[in-house]
Parts: sequence; structure tokens; C-alpha cells
Amino acid sequence: MPSFIVLSALWGSSFALIKVAVDAGTAPLWVALWRCLFGALALLVVCAVQRTPLPREPATWGHALVVAALLNAAPFALFAYGEQHVDSVLAGIFNATTPLLTLVFVLAIVADEKLTATRTAGLFLGFAGVLVVLGVWRGLVGGTLVGGLACLGATACYGAGFAYTRRFFSHREGGVAALSAVQIGCATLELAVLTAVTATAPNWPGWGAAVALVVLGVLGTGFAYILNLNVIRQAGPTIASTVTYVVPLWSTAIGAFLLSEPVSWNTFAGAALVIAGILVTRLGGAKKPVPAAPAAPTPQPAAD
Repeated sequence: MPSFIVLSALWGSSFALIKVAVDAGTAPLWVALWRCLFGALALLVVCAVQRTPLPREPATWGHALVVAALLNAAPFALFAYGEQHVDSVLAGIFNATTPLLTLVFVLAIVADEKLTATRTAGLFLGFAGVLVVLGVWRGLVGGTLVGGLACLGATACYGAGFAYTRRFFSHREGGVAALSAVQIGCATLELAVLTAVTATAPNWPGWGAAVALVVLGVLGTGFAYILNLNVIRQAGPTIASTVTYVVPLWSTAIGAFLLSEPVSWNTFAGAALVIAGILVTRLGGAKKPVPAAPAAPTPQPAAD
């Protein structure tokens, strides 16, 4: 369906947009802050047009602060930092491990989720794919290791955030645009405080990078949330969750053809192993699939 294709393209292109910004000299924290700020403004406009009020319950805002830190502030900054050292192609493939890390955290905090032999095999298969992407036989040293670990740290945040969202946040009252606006707004505030304390003053990166940041925020971190909900409503959460498999295709194609990034055989082989691991974990799971892996996660994960 058109919404599914556009959604996967937006999330797949986010890694190339991040790469454009960091290559232009934008510090990782500022990439994350501008992304959240533009995304929050876009979602607030949607709420205003729809006349959707923001939630007022203190508990909702308290949980939103945690969700924002796990699903937005920390991973957005980590991906930007990681892409100072690795290509956007690799970052997109690392992002595809989110369902595997989500499963790990879901097993830890959701009582009705159980670890089975099939799920265990899927986890090992998926993380073997990560090692193939990294090319461990060449030695894990230098910038690739640093960048790869930063990207994996970002997906670990996503995993913890999805599990926390499933248990504490997704059932809160309010439309998806309102909850998303609260979440991204909280992330903006968190990053604003962090950049004020630790980062240098922002610099003008040039028109290309500036446009990339606006598109990354408005479309990839704002409008994509609405598209994700539409896909869930039209096709159901199971179909919506398959965006996990399509995002790396977009990130690889965009990185290779538009940014001229090299793509080696182990990149494709590792990506195939990661996706195979995700499929195996779902075969061995309960009736509810593990949430999808969006580049810009929502308060209602695609598989919940």
C-alpha cells in the first residue's frame, strides 16, 4: 500500500539524512535536538489541525519522559555519533536489530513473554549477522568498532523503550499524534538541557545539511508517526511490523546510490542473517509479535 512504501522510505532515508548532517560538521547532540524540535513542531501542528488536546495526566508525562529518553533522545544522539565513524548503510542494518533487542527487554519485563528454544536460536542467528556486518575476521578495531557499538547502543535503547512503552505508555489516553507530540516534546527538552550543559554552540552547516535536518525532523520524526498509525489501521499490526525488513533496503540503496557509500558482500550477508534471526524469533514466540523497528519510534509500536 502507498502508506507502507512511503513510511519505509522515510525511515530508511533517515540514516542518509543523518550522515549528510554529521558530515557537514553538525555535532551529534545537535543533530538529535534539531530532529526532535522539528518533529515536535510538526506533531503539534497536526494536533492543532485535528483539534486534539495534549494529555494532562501527570503520570502520562512522567512515563513520556522515560519513553522520550529511550526512544528518541539517547538513540538519536547515538546514531548521529555512530555515523561519524560508519556509513549510513551500516547504520541502517544495525537499526534492523531492534526487534531482537526489543525481544530481550520484553522477556525481562513482560511477564507473559517466555524464552523458547526457537527464540534463542533466532537471537543467536541475528547477532551472528551483526558480527558478519562488522567483518569480525578483519579485527574489531578503529572507528568501525566505535561507530558500530554506538549504533547497537541506539538499538538497545529502542529495545528497552519499546518494552517500556508496551507496559507503561501505549495504553495511555490520547490520540497517537498527541502522545507522539508529548513524547517528542519531552525528548526536545531533554536534549536542550543536555546540549546546553555539554555541547558547543550550534553552527550553520550549510543549506544541504539544514534541509536534511528539517526533512529528518518534520517527515522522518513527525509525519512518519501518523503514517505508521494509518498502516496499522489499514493493514493490521502484523503487516505494519514488516517495515522492519524493508527499511534496510532503502537505507542501503540510498547510501550506495546517492552518497556513493561502498557496500561489500558481508553487508548483504549480515543483513540477511539479521532478518532471518528476526523471522525465527517470531516463529518461536507467543501470539503477539515483537514490535517493529522504526528509525523514529512511536508511542504505539507497530506490532502491539
